[in-house]
Amino acid sequence: MSTLHTWEKVDDYLSERLVQQDSIMEQVLQNNKQADLPAIDVAPNQGKLLNLYARMIGATRILEIGTLGGYSTVWMARALPDNGKLITLELDPHHAETARQNMALAGVSHKVEIRVGEALEQLAKLREEGEAPFDLIFIDADKPNNPFYLQWALRFSRPGTVIMADNVVREGEVISKHSTDPRVQGIRNFMDLLSEEPRVSATAVQTVGAKGYDGFALGIVQE
Repeated sequence: MSTLHTWEKVDDYLSERLVQQDSIMEQVLQNNKQADLPAIDVAPNQGKLLNLYARMIGATRILEIGTLGGYSTVWMARALPDNGKLITLELDPHHAETARQNMALAGVSHKVEIRVGEALEQLAKLREEGEAPFDLIFIDADKPNNPFYLQWALRFSRPGTVIMADNVVREGEVISKHSTDPRVQGIRNFMDLLSEEPRVSATAVQTVGAKGYDGFALGIVQE
């Protein structure tokens, strides 16, 4: 029977064969660990998946909701051209400072703007500032607010914008409609909104690996 240990070994195998994670990305994870950040970064193969999605759509503008130490940020920023722009939103100043150091280490600081504060407030400020639509929007922050993040993502979208959300299965708890976990209810409300949104064609997949049993949602904004 498959176990978490097996999933981790398979992730290691896939990453070793296909991701070829370099010393900089390894140092980013080490920096996060030394800064006592929670070990909830995407896995290396998931990070490269984000990178490939950004490259496939030719993204030049990316919005990330939830920075942590910037591991996923670096993966996506590397997919951008030199004149590309990635705005990432982080609540915790300590996390944001660690991310800034990691952006400098990876040589992508010129592409990345880290905004610190409540994500919903930062999104409202972006709107006030007249920020243009994004090509790719990655939602990976506090799950109770996922429905609101989706609504904001749509405001910052155009036809063709890709919207992704991480951690939407939560060890299968997403099907527990009576769950008292606000994170689970946040994801369920997010899924309800996504299913009813005519502007987005979406799907979701379950994943297993070094990060356990979870999944992500993926949608594209239509005409």
